[in-house]
Amino acid sequence: MTDENPAGWEVVDGALERTFEFPSFPEAIEFVNRVAAAAEEADHHPDIEIHYRQVKLRWWTHSAQAITDRDRDLAERCGSLAG
Repeated sequence: MTDENPAGWEVVDGALERTFEFPSFPEAIEFVNRVAAAAEEADHHPDIEIHYRQVKLRWWTHSAQAITDRDRDLAERCGSLAG
């Protein structure tokens, strides 16, 4: 188990958090759809906020009340899904 967070992510109120910005609203929604598919596949889901062209993701494991390796792995995967 590692405590190192993926590049671009910071710990905010006990969760991994990152805001992604896209050129348009449709591109932001396409990203959210890719994240949703990855989350469903992993059966582990982030909190998602959408503000026009910005998407904020927050990963943490509710049952552990902490950030786990699973959160870090999925956060890293989301970084690659941003394009």
